[in-house]
Amino acid sequence: MKTNTLFLGREMDSPVGSLTLLASPNGLAGVYFEDRYEEEWVAGESTFLDQAEKELREYFAGQREVFEVALDPVGTDFQRAVWKALENIPFGEVVSYLAIAEAIGNPKAVRAVGLANGANPISIIVPCHRVIGANGKLTGYGGGLDRKRHLLVHEKAGVLC
Repeated sequence: MKTNTLFLGREMDSPVGSLTLLASPNGLAGVYFEDRYEEEWVAGESTFLDQAEKELREYFAGQREVFEVALDPVGTDFQRAVWKALENIPFGEVVSYLAIAEAIGNPKAVRAVGLANGANPISIIVPCHRVIGANGKLTGYGGGLDRKRHLLVHEKAGVLC
């Protein structure tokens, strides 16, 4: 979702490629895979960027399962409800889009949940990669299915599709 906000940002290397981290004055606003960000940003210092980078490095080193950095995603009320539900998926587990729709009290909104999941601006930390199809198969992922598979295997979710 394109905004008029100018974010502070930085890039960091990771096992799944370069990540662009964006922060607002209120929290982490984005973790984007290579060149997938839509928001304007300038390089700058932020405690949210520092904390997010530290926590992501710990995650990739196998030393962190839960993120603590304050989040400030930009989205509609519906999208933010979906993203909040994603935060409740435990490390190393996967759920279906239907389970997320049910978690937000709207079991008929499976397609809308899929769209909101795809619009998640805070990849990895808000774990949209933990959502799979009802048939147990990997489904679309903004970062690509190879990255999704890598993240799930990293978390030992047992998904080797």
